[in-house]
Amino acid sequence: MKKIINLTMAFLLVLSLTVTAQDSQFPAKLPAERAGKIGTPSGQIAFIRSDNLWVMDWDGKNQMAVVDAQNADGKMSWAPDGKRIAFTRKGLVDLKGPDFLGGQHRVYDIFIAYLDSAKAGNRNWWRRITDDLGGRYPNWRASDGKIVFTQDINAKFANSAMPNYQTAVIDTTGGSIKILRSDVDSTQLNILMPSLGPNNQYAAVLYKGFQMLGLVVMALDKKTLAESEVGKSINVIVNGTAPEWSPDGKWIAFVDSDTGRHGLYIISPDFLEKFLVYKPTVNQFLQTYPVSWSPDSKWLTFATTDGAIWIIDITGNGLRQITGTGLNQSPTWSKK
Repeated sequence: MKKIINLTMAFLLVLSLTVTAQDSQFPAKLPAERAGKIGTPSGQIAFIRSDNLWVMDWDGKNQMAVVDAQNADGKMSWAPDGKRIAFTRKGLVDLKGPDFLGGQHRVYDIFIAYLDSAKAGNRNWWRRITDDLGGRYPNWRASDGKIVFTQDINAKFANSAMPNYQTAVIDTTGGSIKILRSDVDSTQLNILMPSLGPNNQYAAVLYKGFQMLGLVVMALDKKTLAESEVGKSINVIVNGTAPEWSPDGKWIAFVDSDTGRHGLYIISPDFLEKFLVYKPTVNQFLQTYPVSWSPDSKWLTFATTDGAIWIIDITGNGLRQITGTGLNQSPTWSKK
């Protein structure tokens, strides 16, 4: 009997050490005293359901279809007035060359939806603001009303073998696109998913070709980016993706895509402090569209790959599922 008990204790000890080793890969959660008072959430959340644009209250109630686009995809961004939403529609280039060579690649453009039209019963009204087939990940800038986004410079070329993703700015009337970098024709470094922060900065995901390098923070007015800067003057959070800067400028939320550390995190803009917000359960995975903050910077909304949408506070408490599973993606909190 003693041998059985000893073996049982040894097994439990090994199991405990294994769990501890796994958990040691995850940082602590943000202490309550650092988070400050966390009240009841407010505002609305836009999301994509079955390739159409919807909105709902923060708690999942009063769900309403806004745009019957049939091909909405990816990150959205609310206008500061809370009445318009910038969203992306996807298409496909299917090239069949005269020598029977060719291939397919996705193309995207950015549009603006109007909540007033949806409330009046018109879900087939929207306005296009990009037309070069490369616009994705819109981020509405409050300071001047312009939209910062990702532009694939090569998307308009039918025979393009590689994308060239760069950060760009456009006004909401569809004015000329301004690419922020000046070295886009001589680099393999691609920048996706821009999220605006304070002090003329933005967070984004850096790629080299098709290889994701991770989360970076850069100045909007930075005109060139050399590979030698990456990991030196430009710090990188390896495997960091889907970034979103908090409205108060204190934190950047992101998803770690590494299988051993997969979860939702917040990190300080200087990358010196990192806290775990949500660790998925077994066989649960987070969507890697950018996550989104509540207007008061106390709550986050995200989606899992089964199509469920959730909210959680920045200390990792208050987890609440606000939609069922299904074809839901890209929840985006309103700005007020």
